[in-house]
Amino acid sequence: MTEGRTPARRGGETMANPGEPSTLRDAETWIFDLDNTLYPARCNLFDQVDQRMGQFISERLGLPFDEARGLQKQYFREYGTTLTGLIAQHGVDPHAFLEFVHDIDYAPIQPDSQLAAALERLPGRKLIYTNGTVAHAESVVGRLGVAHHFDVIFDIHAANFVPKPKPAPYRVMVEAHAIRPESAVMVEDIAKNLLAPAEMGMRTVWVRTEHAWSGPGEKDAGGPPDDHIHHVTDDLTDFLHAVLEGPSDAPDEEPD
Repeated sequence: MTEGRTPARRGGETMANPGEPSTLRDAETWIFDLDNTLYPARCNLFDQVDQRMGQFISERLGLPFDEARGLQKQYFREYGTTLTGLIAQHGVDPHAFLEFVHDIDYAPIQPDSQLAAALERLPGRKLIYTNGTVAHAESVVGRLGVAHHFDVIFDIHAANFVPKPKPAPYRVMVEAHAIRPESAVMVEDIAKNLLAPAEMGMRTVWVRTEHAWSGPGEKDAGGPPDDHIHHVTDDLTDFLHAVLEGPSDAPDEEPD
């Protein structure tokens, strides 16, 4: 794969498999992750959620905060999400956990008229797929001013508390909402969460951040993407405008 410039307003980039023309403008369904995807990672909402997770574990298990934070990170590594580990090891009520950790200040998210304009013009259905909750997603898209553009919010409750990147919840979502994977696009800031949709036949877009843990495999976030990542951008709004306005979704450089 070769990286190239798209006609973007603030520096969006795209990558695609050489010889495989992309048909993003023809997609029937667009599936967007929520956090650090629809809004930029610099809003740092995750820092608030991260602190609330540590506080929940500390209070629930009676641990010093530093110990609780260590356990939080251990469960994230071992189970994919902190919540999954807490359910497996301590029988934690997921509803109580999710309500607690999403009790945060959403003020850092500002209305995004350019994103709203791109979503307005983007053909096809638009869904949100989040490991968070519908309530959290509604707070985010309400602040962004884009709530009316989304037909469905598929959250961790709908996924039976099985988180991305496990394949099972993707299949549940596809079946529940009659999605044809070969005509769908998945947009996500965590590279490993794009593996299952790519294997199902979806086109994938990785919204790159500075977080090393969001990068492909064990590589850092600035490294080259894996084969299951078809497009890369540093800015979702730029990327969507490029898809809508550019002559092609394929890179404008020839493969090496």
